[in-house]
Parts: sequence; structure tokens; C-alpha cells
Amino acid sequence: MGLSGKSVAFHTLGCKLNFAESSTISRDLQAAGMHLVDLNEGADVVVINTCSVTNQADVECRAVVRKALRANDQAFVVVTGCYAQLRPSEIAAMEGVDLVVGAQEKLHLRKFLTDLSKHSEAQIHSCDIQAVEQYQAAYSLGDRTRAFLKVQDGCDYKCTYCTIPMARGVSRSAPLDQAVAQARALVKKGVQEVVLTGVNIGDYGKGELGNKRHDHRFIDLLHALDDVDGLDRIRISSIEPNLLNQEVIDFVSGSQRFVPHFHIPLQSGNNEILGKMKRRYQRELYQDRVEAILARHPDACIGVDVIVGFPGETEDHFLDTYQFLQHLPIGYLHVFTYSERPGTEAIDLPGVVPPVERKARNHRLRLLSAQKQKAFALAHQGTVRRVLWEDADRQGSMQGYTENYIRVSAPFDAHRAGTVEHIVLGPWNAQDTMSVQSIVQSSVAS
Repeated sequence: MGLSGKSVAFHTLGCKLNFAESSTISRDLQAAGMHLVDLNEGADVVVINTCSVTNQADVECRAVVRKALRANDQAFVVVTGCYAQLRPSEIAAMEGVDLVVGAQEKLHLRKFLTDLSKHSEAQIHSCDIQAVEQYQAAYSLGDRTRAFLKVQDGCDYKCTYCTIPMARGVSRSAPLDQAVAQARALVKKGVQEVVLTGVNIGDYGKGELGNKRHDHRFIDLLHALDDVDGLDRIRISSIEPNLLNQEVIDFVSGSQRFVPHFHIPLQSGNNEILGKMKRRYQRELYQDRVEAILARHPDACIGVDVIVGFPGETEDHFLDTYQFLQHLPIGYLHVFTYSERPGTEAIDLPGVVPPVERKARNHRLRLLSAQKQKAFALAHQGTVRRVLWEDADRQGSMQGYTENYIRVSAPFDAHRAGTVEHIVLGPWNAQDTMSVQSIVQSSVAS
């Protein structure tokens, strides 16, 4: 059965890397003649790209399957992504699922769509993750403003709470020439900002040519991308603190393309808990990295990942983390509630934190994050910043980000979408964004 003329809808859960891969699959299916529609429009094929970070993966997956089948009860439902790699049989048993595709197969989804008939049993195409060593390229291309460029996949770390090594395999990287070529291709498509994504991008270079050694380093990738003409901004999505060295910090601070924004996972501000997590640093190193960044670029925004409710985390441990973050000059937090994941070391650790307490700690840190985000933004009120406007019409308003990740809003203007403007940052507003006090310089044609 041919795919030409059929409709396809995507629903992507999880990280930027998943969005890059969903976008790559989508382009391949569109090249085969399929047309992209919204999930609510009743697509012929529905692709659900899943995450495995929390134990809500199964709940979220089932909910999307039901939603897809409400729109079209004959929709051919495909589930892929990390959850599909970890629990293929569990997903195949879900009512309405027709195809389960694992880690190595997902970017070649088209070849499995030869028969879109619904059958009583779902097909499973899943690999042994330990055999996955080949890197597969991907990038997202949702609009002209920003693209997520995958440069690395997999992870060799053994954090006790994490399923990603089991879902994505060993650390492997995009060949340097390929990453540069893709960045240049994105520029030709009109993209102005590229966000580098991966599982552990600071480990870039390992597995680049199908071996375990580093053929290049992360700093080599940064140098090469910095020379790509026409690219206005490059943003590093997330980098481990132990891999964020002074050389990288110095380079970003002197670059005209790499923006002063670092997202650095912390996970806990208590050294005892960090040890139980098997993280590769203590909080003193984390603080040193933050201070090193701000010494070179005082306007930099620093984002932090943190997990609450890890086994053995007492109230004192949590308060240690809270106070550490409270006094750290950061811009915002991404707060995750610890979730028991089968196959991880942490699931057998003593000192289980009651779910109600996990939720309360999450709430307290989210409030702290809101305070930090507002304080960081207000510290730049009245300064001139370059804003890259997005093209989404948000009920009459538009939003964009400064280089140092301050979110700005203004009345929607289609002519300004996808452009860069020099503005004076105004007051904090009801949308939890900065307003525009005045425009200093606009790239919009008059």
C-alpha cells in the first residue's frame, strides 16, 4: 500500500532531541507523498514519539492513542522513542497500537509502513540496544526562527535514576563535517538560530567514526560551527558541569554566534545525594562553573535541572539543595520529581520519599524558579537587547528570546515574525515576559 496521499500526525513527548527526530521522520514521510495534519484532524497514520524520563510514559502514551482514535478510529498508530525501546511488549499490548518501533529503527519508519491495515496484534521492530553503535542524524525545522540540530546521541554515564543509556545506547556523535553541512543547510532554509541537542553533548566526538575514542572534542565542534556564515545564533541546549570546562566558557564568551546561555544539570545541591545518584561532580564544582561563566560574561543566563524526592533525600538534604540554589546567581530551574524506573539502580535504594512530599518539594522549587526568572529579567530592564521574534500568533501577541534567554512579548505583527530587533527591555508583564519599552533598530523592511 503506497503512502502517497495519506495523512500523518505526530505527537512528541520529552526532550528537544525527540523533537529533532520527529521532525526528521516527518520530512521523510512527506517526501514519500504523505501530508502533515494535526492530531485532531483524524490522520491516517499517527506517530507517537515517547519519553522515558518519568513513570508517566505509559499514561501519556495511552492518552494520546485514545485521542488519535477518537479523531479517526481507523488510524494506524505507531509508537516509537525511548519508552518504545524500553517496553515494546507493554506498548504492543495497548489497545489501538499497531506498530512499535525501537531506537535504531525509528528514523527509518517509512519502510515499516507497507501495510496500514489494523490487526489484532501490534508488530514490534525493536533492536538490542547494546548492539546500537551507529549514529543517525536528525534536525527539527518547525519554522524559520529556530532549529534543533542533533549532534550526539546515547550516554556512557551510569546515573542511578536514569534509563537513557538503556533506551538510547552508548555515546556516539555526528561526524564533524556532517554537523557543519547540516548547519549550513539550515541557514539556506532561513533558520536564524540553531540549538545544539543530544543526550550528553559535552561528550561530543566519541563514536564519531564508529569507534570508542574521541576523534574530535566538543570545543572543535564549537569552533567549526562558529565559522558557518549566515548563522545568527547558536545555543547549547544542555551540558554536564564536569564537561563544561574553562576552554568552552572562554570560547562562548568571545564568540559572535554562540549566545550567553548555559543550561547545566545539577540534579541535587547536596553532595551525599549526588553520590547516591552517581553524578560525576560535587556541588563545589558546579558553583565554580557558574562563577567562571559569570566572570567572563556577567549577563549570561544559567538554567539548572534538579530532581526532588530521590531515595534517601531527607528534608535536610532538600533544604541544602534549596538554599544552595537560592544563593546561586542563576536564571531559572527545570524541576523534575523523582520517578521509579524499572531497571535502574535507584529503584532498590532505601529511604523512599512519599509521593505527596515529592510533589510539595517540586512546588517549592518551582516557586523559587519563578522568583529567579523574574529577578534575572528585571536586572536587565532598560538595557538594549537583540530579540529574535517567533512566528506564532499567541492570541494577538508574539514572543521572542534575547540572546541571554529573556522571554519578551509584544503585539503580534506578521512582518516582524522571524526577524531580529534591537529593543529596550521594558517592565515585567502579566504574561511572565518582558515588554518592549522601545525599538532601537529593526530588521523589518519599512
